[in-house]
Amino acid sequence: MDSSSLSHTRYKCQYHIVFIPKYRKRIMYGRLKADVREIIKKLCDYRNIEIVEGAVCADHVHLCLSIPPSEKVSDVVGYIKGKSALMIHDKYPESVNGWSKAFWARGYYVAKVGNITEDAVKEYIQQQKEESKREDTRR
Repeated sequence: MDSSSLSHTRYKCQYHIVFIPKYRKRIMYGRLKADVREIIKKLCDYRNIEIVEGAVCADHVHLCLSIPPSEKVSDVVGYIKGKSALMIHDKYPESVNGWSKAFWARGYYVAKVGNITEDAVKEYIQQQKEESKREDTRR
């Protein structure tokens, strides 16, 4: 089982997240695209969030993030979008609309990434139950 850990917790919480620039403008090319990639990587490293996979496209960003259960997904996405917008504005003030520092559109898409089914979980729990019973009868 490939998982991460906190002090008393093992987990594998992965999320597919997609967000877009304001008005879905196709502006992430060349240097801006590379800088957006580096900014998101730096922000995730700072919060100890693992980027499993990611892609910065011309008009959207795809991320597969492993987020600890102690963090709320909405807080993580808000942090990444908010801080990255400020950092992008500092480096590229011409790419932002008027007085606003908004770079990303409101909202995002998120889905839990699962690699096992509910039936597989039930089967695993049943196996663990049987194994526990066998160990109890040995004593």
